[in-house]
Amino acid sequence: MIKIAIAIGVLVAATLLMKRKEMSYKQSVLKTLYPVIMWSSKSSGKKQTLVNQQNIIPSVSFYTLKMKDINGKEFSFEQFKGKKIMIVNTASDCGFTGQYEALEKLSLQYADKLVIIGFPSNDFKEQEKGGNENIAAFCKKNYGVSFPLMEKSIVIKKNHQNEVHKWLSDMTINGWCHQEPAWNFCKYLINEQGVLTHYFPMTVDPLAAEVIAAVESK
Repeated sequence: MIKIAIAIGVLVAATLLMKRKEMSYKQSVLKTLYPVIMWSSKSSGKKQTLVNQQNIIPSVSFYTLKMKDINGKEFSFEQFKGKKIMIVNTASDCGFTGQYEALEKLSLQYADKLVIIGFPSNDFKEQEKGGNENIAAFCKKNYGVSFPLMEKSIVIKKNHQNEVHKWLSDMTINGWCHQEPAWNFCKYLINEQGVLTHYFPMTVDPLAAEVIAAVESK
């Protein structure tokens, strides 16, 4: 443990000396420590993946939902019928922010069958304080994000939860899943027919074998 602590200290010091121009010190440190954060969270066994084993059909079509993108324009989910859709709630100052990089890789690798859509949110420890313009710039400059981002919104079950996450976390609407995001970077997978099939917690990396298997499934 002492060796691990020393190694982390060296990494943090190096990060502070080589801080990225577009990032705060906190963001630089979190990006450097992301592999350690993922390792420690995985070993703690936090949260479980949920699967729609019975292929339950939602009572309300996902394609009827409406949102505005990060530029304030109306966004149609219906345009992605026939593709899988992964919904991810995101934040710029979170220990899991490094998943942006993996999400971008996943998006490019399966561009023919998968659309990833990010939902910035300030719901967890105020880790997304910036406005839409700053969020978009941060994602593009630091992680090369090219997949769609929605406007900043509320993703947890309280007043003004966005319409998409209400659908994702209410089993009377989606048919089976009552799980709201447990933290930033929780991932919901919707299949080509608009059926919610999986919930992956923040501790599951976007390039994990179980995520790849779900994306590749027919």
